[in-house]
Amino acid sequence: MQETILFLLLLGALSVGHALHLIHLPATSNVAENSPPETSVHKFSVTLSASLSPVIPGFPLINSSPLTEAFRVNWLSDTDFEVVTTGKEQLDFETGPHIFDLQICVKDDVGVTDLQVLTVQVTDVNEPPEFQGNLATGLDLYIVEGAKPGFIYQVEAFDPEDTRQNIPLGYFLISPSKSFRMSANGTLFSTTEFDFEAGHSRYHLIVEVRDSQGLRASMELQVNIVNINDEIPRFTSPTHVYTIPEELGPGAIVANITAEDPDDKGFTSFLFYSITTVNSYFMINQLTGTIQVVRRIDRDAGELRQNPSISLEVLVKDRPSGGQENRKQITFIVEDINDNPSTCTKFTFSIMVPERAAKGTLLLDLSKFCFDDDSEAPNNQFNFTTPSGVGSGSRFLQDPAGSGTIVLIGDLDYENSSNLAAGNKYTVIIQVQDVAPPYYKNNIYIYILTSPENEFPLVFDSPPYVFAVSELSPSRTRVGRMQATDKDFPQRGIVYSISTGGASQHYPNIFWINPQTGELQLVTKADYETTPFFILRIQATNGEDSSSVTVTVNIIEENDEKPICTPNSYFLAIPVDLKIGTNIYNFKLTCTDLDSSPRSFRYSIGSGNINSHFTFSPNAGSNVTSLILATRFDYASGLDKIWNYKLLVYITDDNLLSDRKRAAALVETGTVTLSISVIPHPTTTVTTTPRPRITYRILRKNVYSPSAWYVPFVITLGSMLLLGLLVSLIVLLAKAIHRHCPCKTGKHKKPLVKKETIQMNTVFDGEAADPVTGAIYEFNTKTGARKWKDPLTQMPKWKESSPQGAAPRRPVTGEGAGPLRSTHKEGDGLRDKAQAKNTVPWSRNQDSKPSTPKNRNSALTGGGSPKPHPEK
Repeated sequence: MQETILFLLLLGALSVGHALHLIHLPATSNVAENSPPETSVHKFSVTLSASLSPVIPGFPLINSSPLTEAFRVNWLSDTDFEVVTTGKEQLDFETGPHIFDLQICVKDDVGVTDLQVLTVQVTDVNEPPEFQGNLATGLDLYIVEGAKPGFIYQVEAFDPEDTRQNIPLGYFLISPSKSFRMSANGTLFSTTEFDFEAGHSRYHLIVEVRDSQGLRASMELQVNIVNINDEIPRFTSPTHVYTIPEELGPGAIVANITAEDPDDKGFTSFLFYSITTVNSYFMINQLTGTIQVVRRIDRDAGELRQNPSISLEVLVKDRPSGGQENRKQITFIVEDINDNPSTCTKFTFSIMVPERAAKGTLLLDLSKFCFDDDSEAPNNQFNFTTPSGVGSGSRFLQDPAGSGTIVLIGDLDYENSSNLAAGNKYTVIIQVQDVAPPYYKNNIYIYILTSPENEFPLVFDSPPYVFAVSELSPSRTRVGRMQATDKDFPQRGIVYSISTGGASQHYPNIFWINPQTGELQLVTKADYETTPFFILRIQATNGEDSSSVTVTVNIIEENDEKPICTPNSYFLAIPVDLKIGTNIYNFKLTCTDLDSSPRSFRYSIGSGNINSHFTFSPNAGSNVTSLILATRFDYASGLDKIWNYKLLVYITDDNLLSDRKRAAALVETGTVTLSISVIPHPTTTVTTTPRPRITYRILRKNVYSPSAWYVPFVITLGSMLLLGLLVSLIVLLAKAIHRHCPCKTGKHKKPLVKKETIQMNTVFDGEAADPVTGAIYEFNTKTGARKWKDPLTQMPKWKESSPQGAAPRRPVTGEGAGPLRSTHKEGDGLRDKAQAKNTVPWSRNQDSKPSTPKNRNSALTGGGSPKPHPEK
């Protein structure tokens, strides 16, 4: 360990005494401008340190000022190096830096470095002159022939040394020529006029430039003589008139105009042709002079039909613009050819001929519809061929032949069997053709249709019609069918309708007829009792004729009416001890049936007749029956428990039918509802059983769904519309009131209003004693209204409310509606207030049951003995 430390100390002492350093630097060296690559600039060496550590690769390094890549360091050995040029940048004394400071850095393995500066000076070298720009590679000059001698071009060259010292360069023409000369300053002159046609079209010159030290450079000049245009072109095609046929297609060549230019003799001439005359038929190729058709030439249309010649002026020029030109007139004669076939304004004719048309009738003249557009004969002449067609030869003829006149020669009766077999339609085919080649033809089709005439009337098959239908038949029931026919052909569609009849009490018409088939149907049920039969007037029409027929529809009577009884519903109040067999308040049912005998009624009581207390007498065979108490009420023993009876009475109209027929016959049943309240004996105690009460609690929760956004929108929009409508109605109402109210006078007198009060009294036709207080109260057997009787007139005992045999009187409208003020003497002892307190008004609901007002005594509504009056 100690030996290692001593060795390191020794090396450190040696390195301090002998450090790495550069030899022959710093120094100054010169290098000529434009030196080639690898030119030696300066050589130097490196003295290694005491440790003999070599220079690491990549060193020595060069850092130049100004920055350049013109120098680099080459290794000659491990300690010898040389600075040379790289050739990457040209060292130019005139345009670049003259001095470069190169910092050379060296470094060995142990990291010891040294840095020195090498100053490189660029020296100037004399260079030969140089031609600038295009002159360096040669130049072409152009001189117009006939130009006067004089200045042509100024040649310029550049020499860095002489130009900087303002020493002029010398210019020389190496290839002498009689036609050119050059001055010492480089100006080229012509010495003669040039003639292109004489053969002198190009000259080759060599120009040389020299500097003050004899260095020289040369370049080539090519002088071209430009030919000028001094002669007019001459036409070489002699033809002036051309004959061409019509209908030449676009692109067809009809003429070829040629010309030449003396200036271009012996060479390919570039002449430009054009047509100066405005026309729409021809064009000329501006380079070749070929005239072509650009559009269809029709000899038979437009101006060519009157004048078939077209004149043109052709212009030839030796330049697109300017230059020399010449003109020539040519004419085209257009010949007519048979290019248009004979044609017609239409080739299909449809003729309608009446079936009773006479023979020899002219049907069609084709010559009025056909023509030929060719302009000259015989190209514009035509005729017609013999007509043809199945079945047409015996009915139609062209007379005279070839004229196109078609006449009728046969019978066209529409109802004829042969004509019907042909469908009363005939086709005639005829051709129109040219009389000149190539004999164009066109087919003409003539369709002849026979027009039917009204020869026969429209009649019904078996008038008059009588039908029968049950009054129970539902709607759309088939009643019968009418049929009308017409012997004329073709058979037209017949439309049926009801012109008169068929009205009932509730409908404008209970029948409907199918307009196509004539089938008569019911729209609704018929009613025999209202209308036992209908007489209809049926009309049939086919567009030409019309006919009508009488139809009688008998309604078959059926048992379809229910018995109707008076009254339909009724309320009765009877005492609990009413005798058996008593006609309850002389109550009677009077029944009617529109389709049944009075002896056909049977009476029965359905639900509600508990313990069969009630019956009707007679119970069958009469339309009038009475309500009878059949059995006594027994509340004491508990046999009877209810005090209010609701009887459903059935009235059936099958009393006259046997049991066998009754099962198959149609039976109708009417109903009557009777409400009977039993008034208890004053000593009777009514027990009531409270009914359990069930309380239902309904919870509702409104949940808004974002998807139902339209609900509040629709509600808001509807509310706004409703509000607007209400405001508009209020405005209209205010305007109407303002318009109709009388205008106020100056004194503003109020109009006199006459008031009239009508008071109505409730008739109380029954009396009863309160079982608790013994007080007498009166009641109305119809409405159930009650009131306390005047104490002065009270009776000690309860009496029947009405004498036997007296029918209860119906209450006047408004009775029992409330305590009304009385104008009669019977109410003199009672005040309005007392009467209002003592009166217990009852009213009926929709089921004819008495409804209880709020101040009705609960004991009375419950069916038991009435409780004492609160005032008592």
